[in-house]
Amino acid sequence: MKDYITERTKTNNLTLLTDLYQLTMMNGYLKAGMSERRAVFDMFYRGSGGYCYAIAAGLEQAIDYILNLHFDESDISYLRSLGIFDEAFLDALKKFEFTGDIKAVPEGTMIFPYEPILTVSAPLWQAQLVETALLTFINHQTLIATKAARLRECTKNKISEFGLRRAQGADAGIYGARAAYIGGCRTTSNVVAGKLFGIPVTGTHSHSWVMSFDSELEAFETYAEMYPDNCLLLVDTYDTLKSGVPNAIKVFDKLKAAGHKPIGIRLDSGDLAYLSRKARAMLDAAGHKDCLIFATNDLDEDILLSLHSQDAKIDVYGIGTKLITSYKNASLGGVYKLCALEENGVLIPKIKVSNSHEKTTNPGVKKVVRIYKEGMAQADLICLDDENIDASKPLTIFHPELTYKRTTFTDFEVKELMVPIFKDGKLVYQMPTLKEIAEHEDASISEFFSEYRRVVNTQDYKVDLSDKLWALKQELLRASQK
Repeated sequence: MKDYITERTKTNNLTLLTDLYQLTMMNGYLKAGMSERRAVFDMFYRGSGGYCYAIAAGLEQAIDYILNLHFDESDISYLRSLGIFDEAFLDALKKFEFTGDIKAVPEGTMIFPYEPILTVSAPLWQAQLVETALLTFINHQTLIATKAARLRECTKNKISEFGLRRAQGADAGIYGARAAYIGGCRTTSNVVAGKLFGIPVTGTHSHSWVMSFDSELEAFETYAEMYPDNCLLLVDTYDTLKSGVPNAIKVFDKLKAAGHKPIGIRLDSGDLAYLSRKARAMLDAAGHKDCLIFATNDLDEDILLSLHSQDAKIDVYGIGTKLITSYKNASLGGVYKLCALEENGVLIPKIKVSNSHEKTTNPGVKKVVRIYKEGMAQADLICLDDENIDASKPLTIFHPELTYKRTTFTDFEVKELMVPIFKDGKLVYQMPTLKEIAEHEDASISEFFSEYRRVVNTQDYKVDLSDKLWALKQELLRASQK
């Protein structure tokens, strides 16, 4: 099995990557004699105000965290300095190890609100500790992978991740690049992400390169001399159409005559639709039909859709700020909620009740099955873990709130989404390579009709509860009112 604990995580103990109240609750569970009671927690994201679908990401970093989970002497010393924990608790932390089970949706899988992305089943104080870190890893990377997938959905052309300088810190830039690769940006400008994850790196020169020479043409010629087989020129430093593109063509003519193939030009300002059409015509007329046009400049879904509608002649989009920061949607909104707790050796379903229906949880130990017909995803069904779906018989599902809305499937197939990751604290999952994860994302998203993937007027995909789970939820809701 691949040993994917990086040198970084070997030397960087992240056990204290948690909120203080996780530790105070752990102490309380220990003192109340509850710490070893089996508990089951689900991680899922809510759909209100956020993305109507998401691309699961961040599992590899979550696995690294679990594998490296321990309290070292410096952790114990720091917690002692807070003056709120006694020595009995600190001694217990010295012996702490994760012995539970984890199931999760593989990275790159298309997922939907309220269905479990990851489930932890472990002694209560263990399951409580890991909440914050698991949410940190999976919330962030799933958010960025989803943003990348949405951007890709807006164009048939390639997109590249250029966000490092605009990320909210180094880790956000590094792991954001990884997540963006999963979501559809199959190249990055981020060199350390290229080294760590094997993502192909790409880039050209900046405006300062052009401004450092006496003329734009000299800047282009010097760059071409150094990189004759990787020549991509930024043409908007002074005037895109009057000097930038004509000077690029002069350089490309020389490269071509010398047996080299220029890559193309990059636009970074102005009316990208108009400039790209004009530049395309100029390049074609000069015999450079194979030269690509790259575009950057604070691109997002709205701009990509607009450029597409204007017949922009852009081959590759470099997307930075609004990808790496998930502009307009700052958080996935993933949560981690208790759904079952052991009492007298039996797991008892638990429910959180709220006046807001989106904050009322689904109780019990669960699984998610995806319903397929003729190879295309039709609906997801959240079931209790002990349920079996008989695909040889008709299956009727219904909307969890609008129960009159029903659909019956025949001649269908089902696939369970979550897979075992840890069993009794031991890793049982073979982690795929990042390239394999990206290929899985391509396959997963292709299983959905375009109306479920589009970013404007997205059609609601069916995510329903099984009859048994729905009845259990109603029973617990009624009991909570007594």
